[in-house]
Amino acid sequence: MPPADTPDAVRRPVRSYVLRQGRLSPAQARALETLAARYALPFAPAPLDFARVFGRHAPVVLEIGCGMGETSAAIAQAQPQTDFVGIEVHAPGVGALLNRIDAGRLANLRVIQHDAVEVVDAMIPERSLAGVHVYFPDPWPKKRHHKRRLLKGAFVRALARRLVAGGYLHVATDWAPYAEEILMTLAGEPLLANAAQRYAPRPAWRPQTKFETRGLKLGHEVFDLVFRRVG
Repeated sequence: MPPADTPDAVRRPVRSYVLRQGRLSPAQARALETLAARYALPFAPAPLDFARVFGRHAPVVLEIGCGMGETSAAIAQAQPQTDFVGIEVHAPGVGALLNRIDAGRLANLRVIQHDAVEVVDAMIPERSLAGVHVYFPDPWPKKRHHKRRLLKGAFVRALARRLVAGGYLHVATDWAPYAEEILMTLAGEPLLANAAQRYAPRPAWRPQTKFETRGLKLGHEVFDLVFRRVG
């Protein structure tokens, strides 16, 4: 991990999530015990060699916040030519995703159970990713909690540095004020350029997520943002 005074170091006094003691189902617990060694990547302060992880050279997309893994597995299954690495901190979600990987025989999907900021900082090499997905991150709607929001300038900068030229950062949220904040933050990053005028249409390959469905039922508008690495 780079020292704190290097340009790429991401300092964050608070985390963007709260670890809750979610109840593991028997299937999720078995997956963590029996499938993690095959499909999970342990956190380590060393850059990943994606060709070695997946046994081939292919574009790699990072997903931050996999939830229960429905979207991650669906996208990986629909895009076998691309390799995917998901990051999730909550054990029930990791267990559910491990089961989906195993059931679908998804050789192009792996998961890391760790803090995303630390994973990006320590494990993801610069200019190594074809894309980054951040779907429905916690909006932390109360003003006193805005400091917990994930997509702050320093982290966006770190993500941009991990993208190859032309690689994309795709964010989706159903919280309008957060969408505006994200738009301004991404637009303020010199390494990124908006692929749309403001918000982008939802790509056909992004399935509707559980959080998206809940937001739509509440009358929320869904915002997609797609920015690409320049230079």
